[in-house]
Amino acid sequence: MPKSTKKFIRREKARIRRQFFDVKKQEELIKKLYEDTRHP
Repeated sequence: MPKSTKKFIRREKARIRRQFFDVKKQEELIKKLYEDTRHP
């Protein structure tokens, strides 16, 4: 995985964790984030 993609994922995960307090929702969005970045 390119460094830029890793950086993007790290930032998005931080944003998701700040935005949503519900742990289930966080996990769901992070899982979706990984799926979206694997299949552009």
